[in-house]
Amino acid sequence: QVQLVESGGGLVQAGDSLRLSCVASGRTFGSYTMGWFRQAPGKERDFVAAIRGSDISTDYADSVKGRFTISRDNAKNTVYLQMSMLKPEDTAVYYCAASKYANGWLIPTSTNRYACWGQGTQVPASS
Repeated sequence: QVQLVESGGGLVQAGDSLRLSCVASGRTFGSYTMGWFRQAPGKERDFVAAIRGSDISTDYADSVKGRFTISRDNAKNTVYLQMSMLKPEDTAVYYCAASKYANGWLIPTSTNRYACWGQGTQVPASS
């Protein structure tokens, strides 16, 4: 198990960029697939992006492809989500999660494949 702490959220306007960070505790960070999910008010928690630890393969939700980039620095136990060209529909609480799920080359995108979660960081739209 790892402990996850997200940071970097804040007020944004359409077209803005923002980088979220998630720092993990423990010495086995590199063995986890790390994911970002988001949850808007009244909606389910949805997959955003994930990055595997073994080969740094990535996967993205269709809604963020070309705008968001997930990356990781295993030496710093940190995973990042660089968000650009933000849209109003990107407003949500963003959660970092860690998974040990392994199924060939598949990258887990379901919340039930992730055992460890951070507390979330808000990315609200400015009025």
